[in-house]
Amino acid sequence: MKFLGLFTRHKPKIKVESTKKDGLSGWVKCTSCEEMIHANELQENHNCCPKCEHHYRLSAMQRVELLADGNSFKELFDEVKPTDPLNFVDSEAYSDRLTKAQKKMGRSDAILTGTCTMDGFDTALGVLDFGFMGGSMGSVVGERITLLIEHALKKKIPLVLVSSSGGARMQESIYSLMQMAKTSAALAKLHNAGIPFISVLVNPTTGGVTASFASLGDINIAEPNALIGFAGPRVVEQTIRQKLPDTAQKSEFLLEKGMIDCIVKRSELKGKIVFFIEFLTGNEKAPLSPEKKIEREKLDDMITLSTKEREKNAIKVSQP
Repeated sequence: MKFLGLFTRHKPKIKVESTKKDGLSGWVKCTSCEEMIHANELQENHNCCPKCEHHYRLSAMQRVELLADGNSFKELFDEVKPTDPLNFVDSEAYSDRLTKAQKKMGRSDAILTGTCTMDGFDTALGVLDFGFMGGSMGSVVGERITLLIEHALKKKIPLVLVSSSGGARMQESIYSLMQMAKTSAALAKLHNAGIPFISVLVNPTTGGVTASFASLGDINIAEPNALIGFAGPRVVEQTIRQKLPDTAQKSEFLLEKGMIDCIVKRSELKGKIVFFIEFLTGNEKAPLSPEKKIEREKLDDMITLSTKEREKNAIKVSQP
């Protein structure tokens, strides 16, 4: 036993660091351009690839942080909870699916609703979260959106809804389909009252959500290269038995056909929404920075000049 030490080699302990001190860990390959980007860089760029500007998904809370002024968001209507009215079962019970999704996402359903300020403007804000059962619209989603619309109507503040959804929630059948008419009817009241509704469509927005409130904005904004449509490309191809072009049902194609009004990069989204809110409400009481005052004066001058030009042309046409 005393000679055992002659044949024993003591290996030095090797330290393994899961995170390198120089911050080189956490590299990911972009699914669009296949370039290597760092996770920190991706996060700092609002979850957009800094090389090709591919827009990755954001959670509902990340979206709120992007659009709302700091610490201004106040959640509303969280007391409205989902149930299983049909006792629906497919490969598993709907109640079990709900429980899993709630534990995974840390919220009771697929939408986050509340009020906030956006660059000082009081705003009603609703955000669908694709991570919760594909952002599908069940009775709770429809009810919360309707309550938010009614709140905006009561407070006379603009409404912003951000949609990312696979459509109606099949497990609730007709209860889900009813939400299309319900939210559309509520938006009609908002429109009649002259209160702006800005709809933001992000990747993907499909099904009954596209066919109802998401397409009814006074201004419809989309993020670049977002999939937007009623049925998905695969379903359409199976129906018409033809191969769709790669650009079909993408933001750029819809802009060309007039279904949306503009495409806005995520980094510029808040500024563009605020511009439209200010323009549609004509709210002179809102605090404006010197730069914004100059932009507003330039816009007013352009509108005045355009009006004068139209009047001159009208006079010329009327003269013999």
